[in-house]
Amino acid sequence: MDIRHIPTDTLLLYFIMYGCLPAWLIFGLADYFCHRFSQIEKTTGVRESILHIVMGGQIAIPIFLGLYFEVNVLLLLIVFGVLVFHEWVAHHDVAYAQNTRHVSIWEIHVHSFLEVLPFVVVGLLVCKKWSAFIDLITLNWAGHMTLIPRTMVDWHYTTMYFALMMIADVAPYMEELWRCWRYQVTHPTVTYEESVS
Repeated sequence: MDIRHIPTDTLLLYFIMYGCLPAWLIFGLADYFCHRFSQIEKTTGVRESILHIVMGGQIAIPIFLGLYFEVNVLLLLIVFGVLVFHEWVAHHDVAYAQNTRHVSIWEIHVHSFLEVLPFVVVGLLVCKKWSAFIDLITLNWAGHMTLIPRTMVDWHYTTMYFALMMIADVAPYMEELWRCWRYQVTHPTVTYEESVS
């Protein structure tokens, strides 16, 4: 294949698969280390850690659907709904954290990437599946409201990606939740002011 003449449709797919999706894992892991450095278990604790897990799960839903199902009206509705809910949870997460613990400039930068990446992926997905988006906005939903499994799934890519997701995001945030819960149990009467003094 001449790399100078790769179809735009293929380039969009490659950019999503090998650019945006891995970047989400990298910045998710960076966010975990920001939380660890700020000693989240001594401040916002279990409550914020649960919000992080919820947001990760929200983004994992459209990733899973996009990898295993054809993009149609129903899938786009789910993706847009998850995107809106994710932004709502992210807003409450930051609003709670900034009033309760130190949020470093590095964590703010990481958050900016994590907030923008879903919009970038959805935008690229709309460009790649423009006909499905037109069906959505013109309310031509008949026959497009069923999730259709892909006939060709890149099992090597999906297996590697979900393995990396478990290592880079799921395991660290489970550790964060465990660490926060353990501190809460062993220091039940410690206040925020005492924990940072």
